[in-house]
Amino acid sequence: MSETQTAINALKTWLNHQIVGQPQLVDRLLIALLADGHLLVEGAPGLAKTKAINSLAKGLEAEFHRVQFTPDILPSDVTGTDIYRPETGEFNFQPGPIFHNLVLADEINRAPAKVQSALLEAMAERQISVGKSTYSLPELFLVMATQNPIEQEGTYPLPEAQLDRFLMHVRVGYPDIAAEREILRLNRNEARKDPIAQPTEVTQQQLFDARDEALALYMADNVEEYLVQLVGATRNPGAYDATLAKHIEFGVSPRATISLDRCARAHAWLEGQDYVSPDNVQAVIHDVFRHRLLLSFEAEAAGITPDDIIHQLLALVPVA
Repeated sequence: MSETQTAINALKTWLNHQIVGQPQLVDRLLIALLADGHLLVEGAPGLAKTKAINSLAKGLEAEFHRVQFTPDILPSDVTGTDIYRPETGEFNFQPGPIFHNLVLADEINRAPAKVQSALLEAMAERQISVGKSTYSLPELFLVMATQNPIEQEGTYPLPEAQLDRFLMHVRVGYPDIAAEREILRLNRNEARKDPIAQPTEVTQQQLFDARDEALALYMADNVEEYLVQLVGATRNPGAYDATLAKHIEFGVSPRATISLDRCARAHAWLEGQDYVSPDNVQAVIHDVFRHRLLLSFEAEAAGITPDDIIHQLLALVPVA
């Protein structure tokens, strides 16, 4: 195990003791870091979404900022704006919260379209433009946007083209009873039998090295072919099943192919493997495809979800 893997594993262990009952959220945050992408997290209030990315920032050499999205927020509240300085008679750019390394976009679907567009453009281009000037964002840059699935009044759903810019769409559920007891004990600050101290901060250089190691993992031709066939099956489902073809309106984009490859590699690296297997692809495909599949009206009327479609794809597409 490399020094980089040791550091990331220590961070993962510590995060799982801070974010009790949400191992998948912790895992997906680390995958997003390694794959250099952004997360859309959907879950009811109080499920430690904010605490998760806040704790992650404490374990990294990184600056964190939270933005609470509301219907009256402006694009400049996120990106920053030019401020007039009367003492010099000049305009100076005042950077907004988007210039931090880790950004929590809380309840992104409460923001109007212009703000969503400004944020998602920054995510895709890693830069923002104000007036005639363009400003680059930090090399280490991750946005975790949250959505509340319960209350939809006064919200602005993200269009499919903007959803596609997220590496993964993660759904967070309630912890089990055992985890609920642990949450209570942590909240009461009771002494732990086996306390785990906060690890040494993972430096940005260590994280960049980890990304290089993950991307360099060996992927056999048959695994790559399996990955590509899964993507192709969403675009030509009729070749596999006539009913499936009626349920998919549009398949996933080439960005999904890239995301699935990077996430599968990151997952394999976190598992300590030196190669990518079909199991790694299957482990992340739901989060990569979930927000990119556009279902037909017939499927939605029948109560079929994207996860149902992905389950069918995994059953129909043979492992090469």
